[in-house]
Amino acid sequence: MSANLPLLSGGQLVVAALRAHGVDTAFSVAGESYLEVLDALFDAPEIRLVTCRQEGGAAFMAEAYAKATGKPGVLLVTRGPGACNASIGIHTAFQDSTPMVVLVGQVARHQIDREAFQEVDFRRMFSPLAKWVAQIDLAERVPELIGQAFHTAVSGRPGPAVLALPEDMLRDRRAVATGGPYRAVRAHPGAADLAELRRRLEAAERPIMLVGGGSWSDAACADIARFATANDIPVCCSFRRQDIVDNRLGVFVGDLGTGAAPGLVARFKAADLVLAVGARIGEITSQSYSLLGIPEPDKVLIHVHVAAEELGRVFRPTLAIQSGMAEFAAAASALPPVTAPRWAEWRRAARADYEAGLVPTPLDAPAGLDLGRIMVWLRERLPDDAIVTSDAGNFSGWPNRFLQYRRPGRQLGPTSGAMGYGVPAAVGASLAFPGRIVVGFCGDGGFMMTGQEIMTALAHGAHPIILVFDNGMYGTIRMHQERRFPGRVIGTTLANPDFAALAHAYGAFGATIARTEDFAPAFEEAVAARRPGIIALKVDPEIITTRTTLSALRRRAEAGSA
Repeated sequence: MSANLPLLSGGQLVVAALRAHGVDTAFSVAGESYLEVLDALFDAPEIRLVTCRQEGGAAFMAEAYAKATGKPGVLLVTRGPGACNASIGIHTAFQDSTPMVVLVGQVARHQIDREAFQEVDFRRMFSPLAKWVAQIDLAERVPELIGQAFHTAVSGRPGPAVLALPEDMLRDRRAVATGGPYRAVRAHPGAADLAELRRRLEAAERPIMLVGGGSWSDAACADIARFATANDIPVCCSFRRQDIVDNRLGVFVGDLGTGAAPGLVARFKAADLVLAVGARIGEITSQSYSLLGIPEPDKVLIHVHVAAEELGRVFRPTLAIQSGMAEFAAAASALPPVTAPRWAEWRRAARADYEAGLVPTPLDAPAGLDLGRIMVWLRERLPDDAIVTSDAGNFSGWPNRFLQYRRPGRQLGPTSGAMGYGVPAAVGASLAFPGRIVVGFCGDGGFMMTGQEIMTALAHGAHPIILVFDNGMYGTIRMHQERRFPGRVIGTTLANPDFAALAHAYGAFGATIARTEDFAPAFEEAVAARRPGIIALKVDPEIITTRTTLSALRRRAEAGSA
């Protein structure tokens, strides 16, 4: 059979495999270790190759592209420094359960284990950072192993699969069938489990549902919202997963992220049944593992997750259900709803608490930008299909608390807490959906880590609008400093450029906003410009969270240590 197949180089086989798996976009920083792959992509115009400015930005773009589209993000980087730069984005994909296929150039096979130029043992390097790592030493195995990478990335709990490509293997020529395309494999809930779930729910007095994790399609989100609404169950979400259930629905009651509303935390603890769907119930969501007893929760816990190894990993569930999100949501929405549930007032009170939290808290801070008013304006302005990306940092409390998310709109943020995510994620999302408004939220620290990817946006026709919270410090760390060592500030002060001037130098829209009333006109101008935009918000350093100030934190810390 191979006699009828064309003789292709390893690099051509890699691109043929990408074609077979339906890849339409790949993110890269070029390197000499995989020149044969780049050359083969020259003859594959249906695969858009997005050339980025640094591998960390490229990895974040691929991760956000995967989150936004539901397809595996594809990343190509070179050996050694390139792979090291990309590792933060790969770790983010791992912790965020995001499907990615990462192709890393490698030294030639005869140079391995000699500490050749830029040599790294990628199996050892990426073992704790990725779902699966392998090296393709034989060109004839390219289709097989790339197929395995895609299958692994999308099946079960999604995550990044990394393949090392020795540069001399990419020059070998072989005649081999490419195969494809990948198909995700996920478990379905059993009839007995669904019956037990309904029986447990019917016996509850104060149930709450927690949704989170990856692999949520628009249809799955609609199904789980239908199930919650039919049964009048209050629904909260895990860290940075606010886009699963439409926040405007009466059943949505908030998020268990950083700075979670105290009322929601108390209500979660008071619940007698928790239905966790998709969420791992990790450190942030569980508020440092304080919401449930370990290993035995003090309430009924029904845990639904795609990966069997996550069920009972920390909290031992009363009922464990291994299932994909789409499969479980469809089955749950088809269940007969509980007749006259006893928790209507419980759900109404939780919703009232959430709605009260949407009203900005007056802060005892100097006059300047009213970030609460700006967020409320954005909440009303952004269309249903808007995409919001967020970097890591205290500033993210503003969009997390005051914006509302709904499908087909999306919230894309790193549950890994990786700084530098916001700008590349916004670029990736805008490339995926060029007709939508994409707003990226960044602190000044995070922006300066990967802000150069604004040039990638300009080069490829993306037009995200980046809001930079410019307060001249690493705000989250400064907050912790004031709590533990009040007044002893070191290592957290930043010197910043003129962000609007920087935007103009790139050829992007740029504006600096110091007054609340100037924000809306600048935002509308940025939208109309149809090119990347940077709006710098001159934020007083005193405004450290949506609920308190630095001075208030320091006073409490000093009083506690007195």
